[in-house]
Amino acid sequence: MATHRVHPETAVLTRGFDPRLSVGAARPPVYRTSTYVFSSPEAAERAFAVALGKVQPDELETGDLIYARLSHPNAEIVEDQLVPLEPGAQAAAVFNSGMAAISTVLLALLHPGDAIVYTIPLYGGTYHLIQRVIIPLGIEARPVEAGDTRGLKRAIEETENLRLVFIETPANPTLVMTDIGAAAAALRSHSEPPLLAVDNTLLGPTFQHPLAHGADLVLYSATKFLGGFSDLLAGVVMAADAELVVRMRRLRALLGNILQADECWILDSRLSTVSLRMNRQSKNAQRIATRLADHPAIKRVYYPSLFADPEQCRIRDAQTDFPGSLMTLEFKGGKPAAFDFLRRLTIARNAVSLGGVESLACHPATTTHSELSAEELAQAGINEAMVRVSVGTEHWRDLLEDFLNALKP
Repeated sequence: MATHRVHPETAVLTRGFDPRLSVGAARPPVYRTSTYVFSSPEAAERAFAVALGKVQPDELETGDLIYARLSHPNAEIVEDQLVPLEPGAQAAAVFNSGMAAISTVLLALLHPGDAIVYTIPLYGGTYHLIQRVIIPLGIEARPVEAGDTRGLKRAIEETENLRLVFIETPANPTLVMTDIGAAAAALRSHSEPPLLAVDNTLLGPTFQHPLAHGADLVLYSATKFLGGFSDLLAGVVMAADAELVVRMRRLRALLGNILQADECWILDSRLSTVSLRMNRQSKNAQRIATRLADHPAIKRVYYPSLFADPEQCRIRDAQTDFPGSLMTLEFKGGKPAAFDFLRRLTIARNAVSLGGVESLACHPATTTHSELSAEELAQAGINEAMVRVSVGTEHWRDLLEDFLNALKP
C-alpha cells in the first residue's frame, strides 16, 4: 500500500490486504473457517477482553480473531476496502443483507421511550420494520414526507426524546430528494444531538456522499450497486465516528448477521468497478428518461434530471453529482397500462431489486411497497400507474427500443 494519500479508486484495490499474509496471493483468498487458533491462553484472554469491551485495544492493536460470527479475515478486508468509497467514513461493518444492516442500526440506537423521525416513502421492508418491530418496542416513530425540509426541521425540533433521524434519499420509488445538510444542521441545534442515518443505496457511493453533508451513518443494501450483479445479498454501515461502527459490530456479533466469507470475497471483487458501472448506468438512464418524458402513453417520468420543482432542483444540485440509474414511469392508462408494459418487455426483466448490470422493472404498489395500505401509499405518493425501472449497462439504444416497443398500443 502506498504511504501517501491515494484516490478511492486506488485505495479500494490496495488497502486492507497484505499479500505476505496469504502466501503471496495477489488478491484476497476466501478464508472459510468458523474458529481461529490462539497463540497462547493469554492471547485468548486478551482477545475476548477486547471483543467484549472490557479493555481498550492499544493504538496499533488489531486484535486476534476468535470466531467467524464476530469477525473474519474476509469481512475485515472488505470493510477496510469499503471505507475509501465513502468520503468522511472512518470505518465500515458488513451484514448479510441490507435489512440486516438497517435492523442492527435501529436496534443498537433506539430504546423504549426514544423516538425516531423518518422520511416517507421508504423501501417497503424498512417501513414494515419500523411499524412491526420498532414501534411495538415502545419507540415513537414520526414520519415526514421526503423533500419537506420545513416539516423535517419542525419534527426534529418538536419530537421529544429524539434519538435518530432516518432518511432515504432519493426516496424509493418516487425519487424525491431530502436535504441531508438541513437535517444535520437542525440536529446540531439540540443540546445532545440525535444521530442522522441516511440510506444511500440509490445514488451511493458514487453520486451522493451523506457523511460529507453532516450525516453520522450511511447505510447500503450492498445487494444493489455495490454488488452489482444480482447474485449476492449484503448490507453495509459506514460512519464518520469509528466508535459507532464498533457498536454495530458488537450487536452484529449477538444477532449473528455478519456477511459470510464467500459473500465478502464476492463483494470485495466488485468494489473496484462500482464507479464504472454506475456511471454507465446513469448515462443510459438519463438518455432514456429524456426520450420517454414526452411519450403520449406516459403521464410523467420521475427522474432527477427532469425535476421541475425549484426546491427539488436545489437539493439535487447541492448534494448529488449525477442523476443515477433509477427512474419511475407513471402511465396515463393506470395499472392496466403499467402491467401491459411489464408484460411486453424483452430486454429489461420484470423483477424487484435494482442496481445490477441487467435492467429490471417492477410495479411498486403490488410488489416492493405492497405492505402499505391504500392510505399509506397515497401519503407516500405511490400509485398503481407507476413502474420503477433500474437501468443496467446494456446499450441504451437497445433498451430504449425495448421500452418503446412495450409502450405501443
